[in-house]
Amino acid sequence: MFEQRFLDQAVQLAVDNVREHGGRPFGAVIVRDGQIVSTGVNTLLASGDPTAHAELLAIRAAAQATGALRLTGCTVYASGQPCPMCMGALHLAGVDAVFFAYSKEHGAQYGVASLALYDEVCKPIERQSLPIVERAASSGLASPYDLWRELQASAPQSSV
Repeated sequence: MFEQRFLDQAVQLAVDNVREHGGRPFGAVIVRDGQIVSTGVNTLLASGDPTAHAELLAIRAAAQATGALRLTGCTVYASGQPCPMCMGALHLAGVDAVFFAYSKEHGAQYGVASLALYDEVCKPIERQSLPIVERAASSGLASPYDLWRELQASAPQSSV
């Protein structure tokens, strides 16, 4: 399953992103059946988008390229250990495996890993530093979840 050439390509994407664009040192390659489906580099600084991580951009490109929301059968190669946000997206996308070259601890030595974030998201929600509070919606509003269920129940069933 692991192929060194794809990990090396992810690292080279990160190197090129730093050298050519002054971007952050992260690259990602998504592979299925030995073929590259998509790549991504961190464009946070250029785009001003704090979610423009290499893995997320590669996932978006892979979903567009394959026309599928689930990336089953895909392996992700990343220059650095994916952050919690990217790990969540990788789980949601259903990739088979993730390989990375540099750990979060390695990245932290250069100020490019959020070690505290890894710890923060492991805490129970009520102990996290960002207040995340459930409140009831105003009465009379339709439930988006009920509407979603109704829509799904009335949709033609796929044979896939």
